[in-house]
Amino acid sequence: MVAGCGAGSNYIIFLKKISGAFPLRKALKCFLAAYRENNDNSVLIIMHRCVPVQKFDRIMLKKPVSNVLLLTCCCLLGFVKQKPTVYLIGDSTVATGSASGNIQGWGGVLYEYLDTVQVAVQNRAIAGTSSRTYYTQGVHDAKMKANGMWQGVLATLQKGDYVIMQFGHNDESPVVDSTRCRGSIKGIGEDTVEVFNPFLHLQETVHSFGWYLEQFIIDAKHKGAIPIICSAIPKNRWVGDKIKRNSNDYGKWAATVAKRHQVLFIDLNALAADTYDAAGKAKTTDTWFVADNVHTTEAGARNHARLVATAIKQWCGCALSEYIINQ
Repeated sequence: MVAGCGAGSNYIIFLKKISGAFPLRKALKCFLAAYRENNDNSVLIIMHRCVPVQKFDRIMLKKPVSNVLLLTCCCLLGFVKQKPTVYLIGDSTVATGSASGNIQGWGGVLYEYLDTVQVAVQNRAIAGTSSRTYYTQGVHDAKMKANGMWQGVLATLQKGDYVIMQFGHNDESPVVDSTRCRGSIKGIGEDTVEVFNPFLHLQETVHSFGWYLEQFIIDAKHKGAIPIICSAIPKNRWVGDKIKRNSNDYGKWAATVAKRHQVLFIDLNALAADTYDAAGKAKTTDTWFVADNVHTTEAGARNHARLVATAIKQWCGCALSEYIINQ
């Protein structure tokens, strides 16, 4: 019942009273059920605070107290269901403080809209990546691989966790060049192209944008996690008084992949574009974007994070909606 207990231990020590600790009482009930079912020889002391052992009511005590395993509230993570983690993957428009200056990705502020007591947030988005390079680790700068990229996420991804992904901006890059080699084949088909990747030091089979999104989904589902796809935020490019949208390419492809695999989809491109159109070109440019008209300021990031949180909150049947705050 309790990992790490010494062999031959066969008693449980209870607290006579656990004031204000209902989760512990509930957990203890589960422990007892497992104890009876498995009939193992584990020792368990649950204590609400770090107090002397002598103050515990001891039941079924058959061995010296020195052999007893002490568990504080903080040590119950192995027995009580851990809070889920929201993993964010994407490029610089998602990444936290992804470059020098006033640049901020929306993943860097999404935690402000989540109850972090109930859910953890891991922003694993990396500036400069595409769906292809995040999946293959074929990046131009080795420092970008510090957290393992997609393999790093998979290493800690657990059942009940969430993976929110947003790619597209850097997938537009050339499939093969001497500086990045980060482009993917446009669309969601099965087309491939063989190239030599100088950063991977081998021949690489490059797939479509949709194919890479599908790999993230398949891998996440295999772990029991819940994938969510976002279409990429718009760049600050206008046609008259309307922002240019990606509803005919990367946004459409992301939506199609989400529908194909029956995963949640946030049309962040459309949602953000609506706020840009409503604000107008001048305010959008001055408030939400930096000079390159691609990356966002902290205010722009917060606008996008709020849109993501609101979309999640509106989903019926999505457990993550229960953790949304501060809309």
